[in-house]
Amino acid sequence: MSDGPIATTRLLSGDVHAETVEPDGVSEALSTSSRALLEAGLEIGLWEAGPGTDTDVEVDELFLVLAGAGTVTFEDGSSIELRPGVLVRLQEGDRTTWEITERLRKIYLT
Repeated sequence: MSDGPIATTRLLSGDVHAETVEPDGVSEALSTSSRALLEAGLEIGLWEAGPGTDTDVEVDELFLVLAGAGTVTFEDGSSIELRPGVLVRLQEGDRTTWEITERLRKIYLT
């Protein structure tokens, strides 16, 4: 048994889809929004963006696409099609280009 505190949260699928996400002003090229849901050693949150195109230098992140469509292309030319149900791991320092064709919503862990 651990002596440290335990953090728990309960998220239902409907909660995640209905959650209000406020604009975050991170990107000038792409309309983005985010909202942290839990911060306890790692951050879990919702992020929305698009449609549009933008470039980024990533942090370590795991995300699951909940809605929308697009493509994330890496500096080496490889790409991942983004659609609901796709799980992606980004590594710190990855240079990416996001082309979002339908407003994208993801839940992320960083």
